[in-house]
Amino acid sequence: MKTGIVFLVLAYVLSQFYRAFLAVLTRVLETDIGATSADLAASSGYWFIAFAAMQIPVGWALDAIGPRKTASVLMAIGAAGGAYVFSIATEVWHIHTAMILIGIGCAPILMAAFFTFAKTYPPAIFATLSGITIGIGSLGNLASSTPLAWAVAEFGWRGSLVGLATITLISAITLAIFVKDPPRATTTQKGSFLTLLRIPALWFILPLVLVAYAPAAGIRGLWIGPYLQDVYAASDISIGNAGLIMGVAMIAASFAYGAADRIFGTRKWVILTGTALSAALCFTLFLYPTPSYTTAIAMLAAIGFLGSAFPLVVAHGRSFVPDHLTGRGVTLLNLFGIGGVGTFQFITGRVFDAHPTTQAAPAYGAIFLVFAVSLTIGCAIYAFSQDSLD
Repeated sequence: MKTGIVFLVLAYVLSQFYRAFLAVLTRVLETDIGATSADLAASSGYWFIAFAAMQIPVGWALDAIGPRKTASVLMAIGAAGGAYVFSIATEVWHIHTAMILIGIGCAPILMAAFFTFAKTYPPAIFATLSGITIGIGSLGNLASSTPLAWAVAEFGWRGSLVGLATITLISAITLAIFVKDPPRATTTQKGSFLTLLRIPALWFILPLVLVAYAPAAGIRGLWIGPYLQDVYAASDISIGNAGLIMGVAMIAASFAYGAADRIFGTRKWVILTGTALSAALCFTLFLYPTPSYTTAIAMLAAIGFLGSAFPLVVAHGRSFVPDHLTGRGVTLLNLFGIGGVGTFQFITGRVFDAHPTTQAAPAYGAIFLVFAVSLTIGCAIYAFSQDSLD
């Protein structure tokens, strides 16, 4: 079981890479195939929407057939296949298609690990294990910054994607070999996603899940590149370094949030405090979208840190889910979280396009305002939620 978890975590490194790597490819894709920032925002959005849409069948598959087949088959066909399609892209719609396939392939990886934790370990350490998994997996976030910029410079973006497709296929094979399915629930109780949506405690958690991760993932996954390029004329390497800094902050947050509930004796107030501070930073960047370059990177890193409470939010919501619906429960929470990121990628892309191309700073300020308002609304609803450490 432990060996399988190790390979799930390694596969999750690739999942984190794929959700963030477009930020570094902005310039070369614009040059080679004419993909604009708005086009890539849509591509990123398609990844998240495909990922989110797959959570319903993935949730059923985890409960019905287990994580081994679910994760290995989808990763091989979707993620590895999508990376290869990306490598031969000549039109923008080819990139859209590739990102949809990759999103499908990455959809079961983290949830397979969460499912195994929920079925194998005590509930009190679920958030800690989840935080460790996301923290280690976020090394993929780092690899999608400066290391990817170096690889593209050395091998070209097409060669880099062929290499990634090969690595992804090998990872899928290791999942098929090493992942073990935990024992299935023996209860005769029935249930579905609709059963979960009838649980009142989740009504105040799901709205925050929808918005909480969107700023950190959206900025790191796409907008940090265009923002630094258009407002500060930053080079590809500088953008890669900035992405690396934000990625490190998000990794540190995964470990910090993962243990925070046991340190402070509360999940609700740790999540609420961090998310509210993230909203305040987004409001600040709306009001003043052109601070010094160093200050801008520091604020983006802080948004990445504060906005990475996802493992703790999932732990909070999972504590109200019946055991026989564990797979559907964790994937429902992931559907809202990742679906929210994808939805906001589309929204922010439209907001950006609505501004004149000669007014970069106000356009990015409007994006930060969208994030700030959504976080504020999510916090207002979440404030009425029931705390839980189970």
